[in-house]
Amino acid sequence: MMLEIKDLHAYYGKSHILQGVDMHIDAGEVVSLLGRNGVGRSTTVKAIMGEVPPHGHILFKGKNIAGLPSYKIAHLGLGYVPEHRDIFPGLTVRQNLMLGIKNPRNPGKWKLEDMLDMFSNLKARADTPAGVLSGGEKQMLTICRTLMGDPELVMIDEPTEGLAPIIVQQVGDLIAEIARRGVAILLVEQKLSIAMRISHRVYVMGHGKIVFEGSPDDLKANSAVRKEWLEV
Repeated sequence: MMLEIKDLHAYYGKSHILQGVDMHIDAGEVVSLLGRNGVGRSTTVKAIMGEVPPHGHILFKGKNIAGLPSYKIAHLGLGYVPEHRDIFPGLTVRQNLMLGIKNPRNPGKWKLEDMLDMFSNLKARADTPAGVLSGGEKQMLTICRTLMGDPELVMIDEPTEGLAPIIVQQVGDLIAEIARRGVAILLVEQKLSIAMRISHRVYVMGHGKIVFEGSPDDLKANSAVRKEWLEV
């Protein structure tokens, strides 16, 4: 088991956001965490990554990482793509990608030229300041920069938020390609279409707890869960 979360709680001040979350992700598996805004999905990945103080057990490759600094968690092989698409606007696309490399002597399975070849948009702008990229291109860049660190599992928070449908399709294809290369993925997503297309399993969260776990087909067949916890 790549990642195992047991009885995870998290707080913002006195607000009890995560109320005993249990999840797991196996090696090479794509898992989506679904739910409405404000139910604790982003807080879950922030707690795993050490950006929010976690209370509970978070085991990554058998090691309890709960409470470790984020940089140590990253160096263990856990990648994180936050939803705010932070890039260095004054640096070029190429320079942004190179910042993702953790060990220049052992660069891993993702090469800079691979990234540029996969995305003609990024390749055409490789030496352009990243600040001029579109929202979709910035999203591609943040995902690719995380991959340059050669993670074994990558958590991607709301990658399609605010993007045009054609870009949503491209982001979905990228995530599927990451999975094909053997990287496990935890995807936090509101759009059911992308999650259903690429996930092996899905979790649905409501009020800081997991209220459903199953395959995409299981969720399609469960109209009660979709109606109560997903549909607007």
